[in-house]
Amino acid sequence: MKERSKSSSASNLPLILDIDDFKGDFSFDALFGNLVNELLPAFQEEEADTADGHGIGGTDVLPNGHIRAPSGATKFPQGLSAPLFPEVDALLSLFEDSCRELVDLRKQIDGKLYNLKKEVSTQDAKHRKTLTELEKGVDGLFDSFARLDSRISSVGQTAAKIGDHLQSADAQRETASQTIELIKYLMEFNSSPGDLMELSPLFSDDSRVAEAASIAQKLRSFAGEDIARAVPSVVGSVTASRVLEVAVANLQEYCNELENRLLARFDAASQRRELSTMSECAKILSQFNRGTSAMQHYVATRPMFIDVEVMNSDTRLVLGSQGSQASPSNVARGLSLLYKEITDTIRKEAATIMAVFPSPNDVMSILVQRVLEQRVTTLLDKLLLKPSLVNPPPIEEGGLLLYLRMLAVAYEKTQELARDLRAVGCGDLDVEGLTECLFSVHKDEYPEHEQASLRQLYQAKLEELRAESQKVSESSGTIGRSKGASVASSHQPISIAVVTEFVRWNEEAISRCTSFSSQPATLAANVKSVFTCLLDQVSQYITDGLEWARDSLIEAAALRERFVLGTIVSRRVAAAAASAAEAAAAAGESSFRSFMVAVQRCGSSVAIVQQYFANSISRLLLPVDGAYAASCEEMATAMSSAEGAAYKGLQQCIETVMAEVERLLSAEQKATDYCSPDDGMAPDHRPTNACTRVVAYLSRVLEAAFTALEGLNKQAFLTELGNRLHKGLLVHWQKFTFNPSGGLRLKRDITEYGEFVRSFNAPSVDEKFELLGILANVFIVAPESLSTLFEGTPSIRKDAQRFIQLREDYKSAKLASRLSSLWSSSS
Repeated sequence: MKERSKSSSASNLPLILDIDDFKGDFSFDALFGNLVNELLPAFQEEEADTADGHGIGGTDVLPNGHIRAPSGATKFPQGLSAPLFPEVDALLSLFEDSCRELVDLRKQIDGKLYNLKKEVSTQDAKHRKTLTELEKGVDGLFDSFARLDSRISSVGQTAAKIGDHLQSADAQRETASQTIELIKYLMEFNSSPGDLMELSPLFSDDSRVAEAASIAQKLRSFAGEDIARAVPSVVGSVTASRVLEVAVANLQEYCNELENRLLARFDAASQRRELSTMSECAKILSQFNRGTSAMQHYVATRPMFIDVEVMNSDTRLVLGSQGSQASPSNVARGLSLLYKEITDTIRKEAATIMAVFPSPNDVMSILVQRVLEQRVTTLLDKLLLKPSLVNPPPIEEGGLLLYLRMLAVAYEKTQELARDLRAVGCGDLDVEGLTECLFSVHKDEYPEHEQASLRQLYQAKLEELRAESQKVSESSGTIGRSKGASVASSHQPISIAVVTEFVRWNEEAISRCTSFSSQPATLAANVKSVFTCLLDQVSQYITDGLEWARDSLIEAAALRERFVLGTIVSRRVAAAAASAAEAAAAAGESSFRSFMVAVQRCGSSVAIVQQYFANSISRLLLPVDGAYAASCEEMATAMSSAEGAAYKGLQQCIETVMAEVERLLSAEQKATDYCSPDDGMAPDHRPTNACTRVVAYLSRVLEAAFTALEGLNKQAFLTELGNRLHKGLLVHWQKFTFNPSGGLRLKRDITEYGEFVRSFNAPSVDEKFELLGILANVFIVAPESLSTLFEGTPSIRKDAQRFIQLREDYKSAKLASRLSSLWSSSS
């Protein structure tokens, strides 16, 4: 900013502001300070004081900007007061000059901006014109490039066609040259058959065997094609064909001779382990039938296929010494060792094959196939001798099970061998499929052999059990039941261990089914047939066991019938009969317990089969529609025979129990129990001896039923027994006469019986014994009270009528006529 003289006028003032003041980082505060600093020097010096709110010289600054004079200041004369801010006029003049200069600067800037806009507009127009001209030039350049590219493409295509023609011509020339050369060689083979002495040195030089073999194969192909194209309708063609036939025959003879020579050299190198020579011969021989003869020759000359001792060693390793019985475990161990040795041998041969043959995978395929078809098959034929189903081997010699176990072991180990050979390498050979073919003759009839084996094991087990039973009978001095051993030999008691053994046999058979059957449908069919064998075996076994237990019940019933006496017998006969009846009762109780044990074991056996089916069989049947449901239905059908035998036996158990109850009641119940003489003694409130004996017997004998039966079977049995006991007691009491004290004794017996049958958990039986307690009241109440006794329970009126007739005072109290009028009026 320029300095300004204080004495200069407004018209010729020097410039206060310059355009440079507004460039860069412009600050209005700085501009203002520069303008007023010259006029207000005291402002700068006392800036700090003014910041505290006091004016210059200790004056106070008012809010409107004026300065208050201090109280102690000197006062001017009136009318001549000093100005409070003397620089005001100078500042106003300065600000007015600055405003005018700012206006002038703005005009100058506006003029410069206008000129710049015009200049920019002119330059922009020139630039646009230049861009338009450039775009036209670029478009023309692109058109030129496109024409050039099209021309280059056309020239390139023409050059490519020329190159293809040249290449084709060169190939034709080369083919023609080779054909001429082949024709020359072919003419050499047109001599008479067998005369190969005049051939070129190429065909006899051992150092050029590879070239000779290649040319010979080309000549054979060439001559063969010409013969095929020859048309025998033209005489010339016929002659040419015959000439070529001579050449082909000579070529074939030469190729055979060359191939044999190479094979002999290959064998010699193989004996010396000269892999480079073997590889050279193999490469040359690969031109003859793709080297098949060389591959087969190499495989056929391996010691494992030509040494008889190797085969004998295999047999001894697996089957043991001649004449000894081989066990599956020994066979498994021998097969593992043998197959490991075979795998190691194949692995060593693979290293040689990889180094010698140009197509090692093909050789490995032939080698592995030969091992399986010769070495393994020879061993399996000796190991697996399929037995006859009509005349199977006896169980003492292992039976059919030994064959099946041998088959399973051989199949498992041979499958492992196939996997090991696949890991070593066997080319494109389907080694798993070939292994399956080795066992196809055995797997076709496998299900029949498995079922026949299970039947054979079952029959052998039954014979073993019968022999043991016979031995026990002989050692105890008895000869079975029912006058002979026929019954004892046909039926046997049920053993959980035997049923478990049946399941174990079946489980082993199922494991073989799983191993031999890869398809779900086939597996399900085999599993179903094998499981059906188990169902038949268990069903027959437990049914026979229940029948054996029923035989004892039948014998006990026969003993009871044998000692039924007439009404008139001597005392001695009666005593002997009573003793025999006691023995028959003991036999009945023993047979009851035996049958309950049989029923319990029968239930356990069925549970074992069901658990086995759920754990092992069902998952194998579920993938096939209907298989699971069919097996469940078969299981229910198979167990129906056992259920029938169990039902009959339980009915006989009830008959046995009721027969003993009736015997005890008849033997122990006295007429005075219910009609004691009126001797003035206090009535006996204890149960009768007959009741005590019956309840004690029932408590003792039914312990076996409570243990053996469960669920609905237990409920049905106890309900039926309770109903039969109720009916038997009614019939028994109708044989006696009752007085009031006897009625009380009867009521005490009924209470005892009711408390016992409450353990049956049979509501219908409990209700019947409660009604018996009500019926007993007919012996206790006075005759005139009988009419009101059954007002709440009319359902027992018929039984009450029979009971009333048993009252001691029935005739003396004329109860017949009284009740007759009572029943008629109530009806």
